Amino acid sequence: MQELHDVPLAPLTTFRLGGPATRLLTATTDAEVVAAVQEADGSGTPLLLIGGGSNLVIGDKGFPGTALRVATTGLTIDGTTVEVAAGEVWSDVVARTVEAGLAGVECLAGIPGSTGATPVQNVGAYGQEVSATITEVTAYDRREGRTVALTNEECAFTYRHSRFKADPDRYVVLRVRFELQDADGLSAPLRYAETARALGVEAGDRVPLAAARETVLKLRAGKGMVLDPEDHDTWSAGSFFTNPILTDEQFAAFHARVRERLGDGVEPPAYPAGEGSTKTSAAWLIDKAGFTKGYGTGRARISTKHTLALTNRGGATTEDLLALAREVVAGVREAFGITLVNEPVTVGVDL
Repeated sequence: MQELHDVPLAPLTTFRLGGPATRLLTATTDAEVVAAVQEADGSGTPLLLIGGGSNLVIGDKGFPGTALRVATTGLTIDGTTVEVAAGEVWSDVVARTVEAGLAGVECLAGIPGSTGATPVQNVGAYGQEVSATITEVTAYDRREGRTVALTNEECAFTYRHSRFKADPDRYVVLRVRFELQDADGLSAPLRYAETARALGVEAGDRVPLAAARETVLKLRAGKGMVLDPEDHDTWSAGSFFTNPILTDEQFAAFHARVRERLGDGVEPPAYPAGEGSTKTSAAWLIDKAGFTKGYGTGRARISTKHTLALTNRGGATTEDLLALAREVVAGVREAFGITLVNEPVTVGVDL
């Protein structure tokens, strides 16, 4: 297991932000991951887990403890069952399942980060969420000191949330098992209108798997959501804020604020989110509050391609990024009475 000291963490994140860790370990097997966690827990050393670094905002002062980079590998396919090591690059996993003719995660193409992070956030995009296909998550339970296997139900998945996110210091994901579909080379039914339009079909239709994946990659790239070292619009954590879910009473108050601010003819985005709840669009809120694409004059700005992405234009600090995020949160709250919640995990800092 590789061990380094006083290593900057910025290169390990998609934001390219973050100060040094006291110690950085890189684990390439499940046994090494567990051993590193046990050592940190046994000595009372603070522990930071790093996968693809696509969902981390690390403070400029860094992390005073052990940062553990999970770099495990392995993917096995048995019929329609796919088991993946936590350290595998998620976008590569999607490509391999598509090549194998298996449907269920093809619209999650291009999402940065590692496979182990997908159940934590219940990663989703373009009408798919991993919770629809995950059947089991193998994890090390730090509280009980043993490796456990959690069923889909036990993972307690909800929108961009899970048992792992609710109790972030308890579980370390080691492997994830998915149950996909063999639909004779076709995708799962398309559930996202933008994807269907781009493919020239109707929502609910199936298309060739490769076509679905390639279309999603093009849509994501057009929004700066596919990693490119030369494109500062991708120096981000993707969507920085989650879409708000409002009660009926909250949505009515929000709707009134929209009419007051934008006029009677303007209808905000509204999507069913369970009985008595409605989901609206964080990107729409940000834009209508006056934070348009490219907003900002400093080294941290809103993406020129998508209002939901906050970006490092080069040379930014974490404090630059947080100042922009706080400005957006305050502006949306003042305009519409809704408080946006950040999706990335913050380390050593608070929004």
